[in-house]
Amino acid sequence: MEILNNSGSALLVLGCPQVPVQTTSVLYIAAKLKKAGIKTVVAGTPAARLLIKYADFDGHYIDEIKDLDFIIDAIIEKGEKYPLCFVFIHNDAGVSYAATMDSIMKSVLYPVIFGSDADELSTQITFECEKISVPATHNPKPLINEINKVIKWDA
Repeated sequence: MEILNNSGSALLVLGCPQVPVQTTSVLYIAAKLKKAGIKTVVAGTPAARLLIKYADFDGHYIDEIKDLDFIIDAIIEKGEKYPLCFVFIHNDAGVSYAATMDSIMKSVLYPVIFGSDADELSTQITFECEKISVPATHNPKPLINEINKVIKWDA
């Protein structure tokens, strides 16, 4: 799917950062989005936010880092909009976050599913979307390759 269509901003939703490929994949997607002129906002748990904050401490790739509950409230109560949403999933909680984002947003949503249970978690995503799914845990290259198969970065 072509995503570089004046999308404006993208929300990257992060759960617990137990699997090492999450942070690398987030920064990779954010860098690609930023290069395309798309504002990047990360919403996550406290630990996930800190990993991103210190990995991109000068804000080269991430424009804003926000609390996940704050973002959900801002979308529901204040009508905050993000035309693109990536939800990073490595456990059941991530599937729940993806379902929540699908139900409250009118966005193009990409579940980015990784970790040893990626295949099983992928089957739990029942709403319509294009999934990015690889059972990667430490080596980010297979996940990056799958991201590049699904996302068309160049117009």
